[in-house]
Amino acid sequence: MSVPFGIIISGRPVDVSPQAITEAQYAFRIPPAPAFSHIVVFLLPGITLPPGAAASVYVQIPPSQDFKLLGAIGPGKESAIFKISGLKSATNVNQNAMLDDPTAQTGAVPQGDVVIGVSIEAEAQVAAQLATLQSGGQSNNAQLSSALVKLGSSPEGKATTKVLAQRIIGNAFNFLASFGSDTVPLKAFQDWWQKFEKKIDLDPSFLEREGAE
Repeated sequence: MSVPFGIIISGRPVDVSPQAITEAQYAFRIPPAPAFSHIVVFLLPGITLPPGAAASVYVQIPPSQDFKLLGAIGPGKESAIFKISGLKSATNVNQNAMLDDPTAQTGAVPQGDVVIGVSIEAEAQVAAQLATLQSGGQSNNAQLSSALVKLGSSPEGKATTKVLAQRIIGNAFNFLASFGSDTVPLKAFQDWWQKFEKKIDLDPSFLEREGAE
C-alpha cells in the first residue's frame, strides 16, 4: 500500500511523507517550534483502507515514550482535527471537534520532537479504544511505542543541523577537490548535486552517520 496518510499544521507545509514503521504503522515527527495547537490528520485522496479497518491516531510528547490515543479516522470520516495544546508550558492533549477527551493531561515542556503515530487496526479494536477514551480512560499503544522507541528517544547522538551542514559541505568539497584545480566548472557542481540527491533518495539517513561521504 502507498503511504495513506498526511497531516496539516497551520503555517507549515502539508506533510505526506511519514516514516513507515510497518505496512500498518506510520509516524510523523514534528518539531515543537514554531508553536502549534491543532493538527489535521487525513487519508490521502484515492486511498482506501482494507475492509473492516480504521486508523487510530496517537501522540507521543517527550520525554514520555508512551503513545496516547487522540482518536481515529477511517471510512466515512477521512479526516479529523485534533487539538494539542499547551506545548509551550505544559503538555495538554485532547481532541477537538471530532472527539472530546475528558482526560486532558499536563506534563513538562517537550524536549524533542512531537510524534504523531497512525496505526491501521481492526474497526472493532479502534471502536473499543475510543469507548475507553470517551469513558475517561486512556488507551496507549504499547506496540507503537516499542516500534518507535528510536523516533521518540532524546536527540542525543543524532546529528545536529550544524553537523549535517558541515557534512554536506565536506561531501561537496571532497568531490570538487578531486578535480585538482582551483577553478571548478559549474557542471562539476551539478554532477555532485545529482549524485548527492541520489544518495539521499537511496539512504536518507546517511548524513547522520559519522564519516558520511
